[in-house]
Amino acid sequence: MLLCFTVSHRTADFDLLERLERRADEVDAALREHGDAFAGFVVLATCNRFETYLEVTDVARSAAADRVLRVVGEITGVRRDELEASATIVHGHAVAGHLFSVASGLESLIVGEGEIAGQVRRALERARRRGSSTRELERLFQTASRVSREVKSGTAVGSAGRSIVRLALELAGSRIADWSAARILIVGTGNYAAASLKALRDRGAQDVRVWSRTGRAQAFALKHGIEAVAQDGLVEAIATSELVVTCSVAPGVLLDRELVEEASRRADAVVHRLVIDLGLPRNVDRDVAWVTGTEVLDLELIGLHAPLEDFAATDRARSIVDDAAAEFAAIGDERAAEPALVALRTHVFGVLEAEIERARRRGDDAGQTEAALRHLVGVLLHTPSLRARELARQGEADAFVAGVDAVFGLDSEPRAGVRIVADEGAAS
Repeated sequence: MLLCFTVSHRTADFDLLERLERRADEVDAALREHGDAFAGFVVLATCNRFETYLEVTDVARSAAADRVLRVVGEITGVRRDELEASATIVHGHAVAGHLFSVASGLESLIVGEGEIAGQVRRALERARRRGSSTRELERLFQTASRVSREVKSGTAVGSAGRSIVRLALELAGSRIADWSAARILIVGTGNYAAASLKALRDRGAQDVRVWSRTGRAQAFALKHGIEAVAQDGLVEAIATSELVVTCSVAPGVLLDRELVEEASRRADAVVHRLVIDLGLPRNVDRDVAWVTGTEVLDLELIGLHAPLEDFAATDRARSIVDDAAAEFAAIGDERAAEPALVALRTHVFGVLEAEIERARRRGDDAGQTEAALRHLVGVLLHTPSLRARELARQGEADAFVAGVDAVFGLDSEPRAGVRIVADEGAAS
């Protein structure tokens, strides 16, 4: 059975999301120690959501959800009652619809934002490297990537290149008089840094520098044709920048009040400075906003200005997601009948081989007899195979399995949990 533990901007504040995202790798490691309960899992941590997708083995759904809550709480230090109030547990077939919607940008802070599809893809890649993916999770995440592409190509959702980065720069537009003349500093060298640089250039920015706490600024600058700031040059770079965009995955704050005040006291410091904090965990301490001449725009403030959905496009996108989720569930249900079909074919072909051997011992025309018998078996198995798929898609795979076992005296077991269909519900 598939299960998803999710906390997002819809159910929690950014402080809680930050605490969860900060410990995502540790949660990942801790879940690997619970192989008795989880066949596999994928952790998805972004700037506005923290989710774990799991394939549950032999424990009950409620027990599995309880274990996830316990593990996440122990690792992150978040109280159980706070987690339960902010988390949602999605299970069974509803997991596919949820992930497809997430991957398509329909659950994002900015509906249709473009970064989430790549984040979903990279979450699966990390699970593969760490050995925590499974066949069913692979099917789930690969289908999610395909659905996100269908939504992007088949609807207007995301057609304007919507992203948190671009919305932040739109909000910054009232503070930046001339983008081509503005001196800008990017803090970080990951995917968000590249997206930020592209969005800045689209607005006409030319004087852009980059700083990295890990020493990667030079390589990033060389690749993108901008200036790199030395690791010991952060204070000077902040002092002379009208706009600072932080988008690092650093585990702690990079810009605190003391650092920015030091930058502001320099003789060459700008009079007014805007700091856009796209990091989660937070890259900029809230107290930086108290530094004279400095304004801070963080994810929480950006979210307050997120545009309303384009309802026509979103409705079409949700239709694509719903259809894909229904097909994903149907295919999963078909697989529930596979063990019984395999057992039935094994049994029938075993009887066939025995009859062919008897014919040979009697001296019958073995070739003619074998051809006739194999044709007969193929005809006989055709209808049960079709009925297995039909019953499975109707949610009655167990009826087929029970019938085959009863009639032929077999002992085939369906895949546990694949028939459970559930709507999203609160963790509690």
